[in-house]
Amino acid sequence: MIIVLDSGPLGLLSNPTPRGSGRDAWEWVRAHASAGADVVLPEIADYEVRRELVRSGRAAGVTRLDELCAGLNYAPLSTPVMRDAASLWAEARNRGYPTAHQAALDGDVLLAAQARSVATADPARLVVVATTNVAHLERFVDAKHWTDI
Repeated sequence: MIIVLDSGPLGLLSNPTPRGSGRDAWEWVRAHASAGADVVLPEIADYEVRRELVRSGRAAGVTRLDELCAGLNYAPLSTPVMRDAASLWAEARNRGYPTAHQAALDGDVLLAAQARSVATADPARLVVVATTNVAHLERFVDAKHWTDI
């Protein structure tokens, strides 16, 4: 299995002093990694978590996020991913199911495109997005609340 992290679980993991759900997220990642799952940190999730950590002056959280980027399988954005995201965005709009305001960058379609890229690179493995926002993502990819994986 390949688990692609959304910003919700990643935000929990970036807490430098994990307690409660942050601690649960660390135990969850360790358990899946020990069972052989690959955990992927997509660049769009890094961006979404990092911008808030920087805005709020939480340097220890940024450091923890940097450690996660170095320790997990980091999936950078690429031109093919951006083009797939544009197609997903247009498809959702044309079907009447937008996932964000029309002028928004729409991180959900970017995340979905990154997950699709991971799945294309390793088609023999199940790829699932671990999220706290299943509704927007399950239109495009296999997505589950992180605690349900």
